[in-house]
Amino acid sequence: MSAASLWEIAIKRASGKLKIPEDFLDYIRAAGFKELPITTEHGWAAGGLPRFHQDPFDRVLIAQALCEEVLFATCDRQAAQYGVAVLEA
Repeated sequence: MSAASLWEIAIKRASGKLKIPEDFLDYIRAAGFKELPITTEHGWAAGGLPRFHQDPFDRVLIAQALCEEVLFATCDRQAAQYGVAVLEA
């Protein structure tokens, strides 16, 4: 689970756009998700991506998926334009 995903979830929760319990992070950890921090490599890769997508969170997530060679779970069809392996959510 990317730190960027939790960051975006926390922002949406704080703004009232998403109803998530306070102990959501505990659920994520209990489910066995591996934590993926945002590294300098990820940041550099995100900055160098073509401008298919304007959402900075998605760009970081796509860069992480490319750098780490993992699936990117998303319902956003634009992600495939980056050559990232997509698991449609």
